Amino acid sequence: MAKPVAKFKAGQISAALWENEITVNGKQVTMLKATVQRRYKDKDGQWKSGGSFSRNEIPLAIYCLQKSFEHMIEGQKDTDENGSVEEEVVM
Repeated sequence: MAKPVAKFKAGQISAALWENEITVNGKQVTMLKATVQRRYKDKDGQWKSGGSFSRNEIPLAIYCLQKSFEHMIEGQKDTDENGSVEEEVVM
């Protein structure tokens, strides 16, 4: 089973980043994609994952997704010929 490139957690909410190979203009490119989930125990005490969030969990999901986005952006920084760091955001 594949492992995430990075994982961010706040309480029972977590976001994971996964590498996906895609073709852009005939060239293989690695793109990061994020998943977000909430871990909880069901009535039988078994751990489950879900994608719905209560009012109090939404800020935690936003936090985890923001951290994921920051990680993605940091990975896209390139240094130009003058040694300057240039950020490119691909949407």
